[in-house]
Amino acid sequence: MIVWTEILLRLALAAFFGGIIGIERERKDWAAGLRTHMMVCVGSSLIMMVSAFGFFDILGTRNVVLDPSRIAAQVVSGIGFIGAGTILFLKQGAIRGLTTAAGLWTVAAIGLATGGGMYFAALAATLIALSILWGMKLLETRFFDKYKQTNLKIVTCDSAKSMELINKLFSKTGLILSDCSILKTDVNFSISAKIAGLRSGEISGIVNELLADPGIIEVTWNN
Repeated sequence: MIVWTEILLRLALAAFFGGIIGIERERKDWAAGLRTHMMVCVGSSLIMMVSAFGFFDILGTRNVVLDPSRIAAQVVSGIGFIGAGTILFLKQGAIRGLTTAAGLWTVAAIGLATGGGMYFAALAATLIALSILWGMKLLETRFFDKYKQTNLKIVTCDSAKSMELINKLFSKTGLILSDCSILKTDVNFSISAKIAGLRSGEISGIVNELLADPGIIEVTWNN
């Protein structure tokens, strides 16, 4: 049977490991932040200890066979419900929160490792997860930002201005216009376009340029 000091150590380490990853999500103001990651990791650690040590009193009883991995295995599939809640389906097909959902799944695994006494594996996984969340983000910003699509919506007052804007977008060097549509309402024209080839910060320059035009009523965008 596991002693109480070991139980306390495993739960405390699980809270610490989960909190480290949760801080990274918290600074980006995601729904699943510091407390959520800590709770998932501590809960997983406790479930692992219950699975491994919680049935010692009936071991050896006739016709009783236990598989310590069965309860812990349910965490791997069950955490998907919480992960799904962090995924946001935005307008125009944009999806956000996949990294946070994957992080919760990883934190659950770290909690299981901590509850099982695999301290080095839990620490190594925590450090690797942090390097992915922080280090790879810098790599994405530097090399892959220009391949991301931006949904741009422009509201104008007349059709001539709409065609002028489309021609201007097509003529910009390095800008990839993958989809474009114009919707006419009773009072104005709405242009929806998907553009790529922009790095972080460049979209704001285009938006400011568009807003400076007196014929444009509104400009909205999302990545």
